[in-house]
Amino acid sequence: MSDSVVTAGSEVILAVDLSGSSFDVGLVTMRGDLLDRARSRVDHDLSAEKLWGQLIELLDSQRERSRQHQVQIVAVGVSCAGTIGRNLSTVSPINLPAWYNFELGQRLFAHLGLPVFGDLDAKALALSEGWLGAAKGSKNFCAISVGEGVGGGIVIDGQLLEGATGNAGHVGHVIVVPGGRRCGCGAQGCLEAEASGLAIESITGRSTSEPSYEIMQRTGQLVGRATASVCASMDLDLVVVGGSVAFAFAATFFASAQEELDTSSASWPFSPRIVSARLGDRGPLVGAAAVAIRGVNQARRQGHAHPA
Repeated sequence: MSDSVVTAGSEVILAVDLSGSSFDVGLVTMRGDLLDRARSRVDHDLSAEKLWGQLIELLDSQRERSRQHQVQIVAVGVSCAGTIGRNLSTVSPINLPAWYNFELGQRLFAHLGLPVFGDLDAKALALSEGWLGAAKGSKNFCAISVGEGVGGGIVIDGQLLEGATGNAGHVGHVIVVPGGRRCGCGAQGCLEAEASGLAIESITGRSTSEPSYEIMQRTGQLVGRATASVCASMDLDLVVVGGSVAFAFAATFFASAQEELDTSSASWPFSPRIVSARLGDRGPLVGAAAVAIRGVNQARRQGHAHPA
């Protein structure tokens, strides 16, 4: 939690992170300070409505905390590990089948009466790390989230790429093992099918909290391989990597990833770097807030009241 002083009446974002294993809700200032937070592990056996009730409890608790802090919530920002619809019309968080195509945006707006903005977790990571983290000051970089799934966000000339459906930068579907494991997208050998937390548990039969040296090294190598393809195609020299698996595998993972990238880029005219996301545990909520702040600014310029 932030130790910075927040004056009464200050504007904050109600930030929500949906990781597929937990719901995390917090209050983030317009400077990116995490003022307060509440988290709850997800019970995957619950129905869609009971999961919604679980999220409401967290939202209401943070709304009450905003009153105690004497700050004003101006918008809701959502970071989701999994497919989302435009303007958060639906969410399908990874490893949470009860919420497949769950109409979260409208529900949040109906319950809270606030503007709602959402994006993929890795794109939110790109916004937060470019704002306050390891990519601060860089106008061209890629952010990769290696957790239960694998996602990416790409910033070119200071702008986060969106693409036709809002999924630009999804490096989880770069093929790193030709003819490898079948991915949920239908292809074989995608990075997500080989190096995500869910894939690692399926391959090894062990939790990612108890990895072998070999699996940490292999995961880093595959991420470095995918990173080389992205850097070559997009002319990038910086990649910021976060997510629960990357953080858990730590130095072994990052050294292996950089070594693979160095090998692939040996003849390039520049030397791309892989670095750890700097915002750590608070990064997903800061990222969700960054999504909302961007949305609020865009809506104000366009004269829209809310997007949900």
